[in-house]
Amino acid sequence: MHPNIGPADRLFRAILALVLIAIVFVPGLLLFGSLALQANAIVTGLVLLMTALVRFCPVYRLLGLYV
Repeated sequence: MHPNIGPADRLFRAILALVLIAIVFVPGLLLFGSLALQANAIVTGLVLLMTALVRFCPVYRLLGLYV
């Protein structure tokens, strides 16, 4: 796998992933009151975190986007 995520995109993905994962555990936040929304936020956060760590995004490859 050739890396196709640049440094700025990698940083943005990592920050957004950590926010999505952490926001689920904030008590009293009505935005994620639904269990389905909480699970979706965690899964999305984990996918973003993994793509940031390995510096490869399969969607970018499908769209033909390279650094």
